[in-house]
Amino acid sequence: MRGAERGQVNTNSGPRIGVALGGGSARGLTHIPYIEAMDELGLKPHSISGTSIGALIGAGWAAGMTGKELREHSFEVLGTLRIIAGKLWATQVRGLGGLLKNGISMQLDAASIVDAFTPPSFPKEFKDLKIPLHVVATDFQSWHQVVFNSGLLRPAIAGSIAIPSLFKPVVYNNHVLVDGGVVNPLPLDQADIDTDFLIGIDVVGDPSIALARTEHKALDIWFGSAQIMMHSLTAHMMAAYPPDIYIRPHVANFGAMEFWRVREIVTHAEAEKDRFKRILTSKVEDYIQGKVEPVSTTRT
Repeated sequence: MRGAERGQVNTNSGPRIGVALGGGSARGLTHIPYIEAMDELGLKPHSISGTSIGALIGAGWAAGMTGKELREHSFEVLGTLRIIAGKLWATQVRGLGGLLKNGISMQLDAASIVDAFTPPSFPKEFKDLKIPLHVVATDFQSWHQVVFNSGLLRPAIAGSIAIPSLFKPVVYNNHVLVDGGVVNPLPLDQADIDTDFLIGIDVVGDPSIALARTEHKALDIWFGSAQIMMHSLTAHMMAAYPPDIYIRPHVANFGAMEFWRVREIVTHAEAEKDRFKRILTSKVEDYIQGKVEPVSTTRT
């Protein structure tokens, strides 16, 4: 259902809202204040789609966690470099036996990361979620996107977050999976399924800071090139599935892997929360009254 096709809304129950949560590594923590905003408005999505960190946070949301609970959990598991390093070391080594048997790999195991950074009560299967979720990953062998919405949840998320080179590919369900951002960094196509109202939250960032620089570290070049690719892919996706609300928070001040700055990142995005609530309230009210334009995008 695209554009004008989403124009018919059940005025008794309100629009069925689809939310696409994009990938962007640590910058994806900015999803949390927007989830909080929807909680505060009493709005729940009919469907959630997510790529990479958007899949991880979206899974928590779909499992029934509130925005506040997602915030508190992220502060608990990402609050300092020491906490993160401890969890990463534990996932890599798994005790002295693991070290002697496997050695220390330069690549992280995505499945272990999901286990380490999700709550103990995290659902095992998609069917256990309270809101339908579509997780996007990339099949390295076929060069196509793979969408998971049933079966085991954790390996699907692991495949979606498996940034090439940083993570080992995830072998699951006859696929060799790498990060979903390689093919679909903002999965509007999946959030648009069986919904009336489409919201896209794009956390890839923009080139504002890099424009004035002439020297870059090798890692900056690698991640920056990935951002350029994802920006182009998102532009094509938006042309095909234009969202009713498009959010792109300014996250250029934060490095892609600076997860330990979680409090700064969330606080930074929180400044736009009230504005997002006003825009969303107005759009939903107009939508219900049949006054909304077929396509409208907003950048914060």
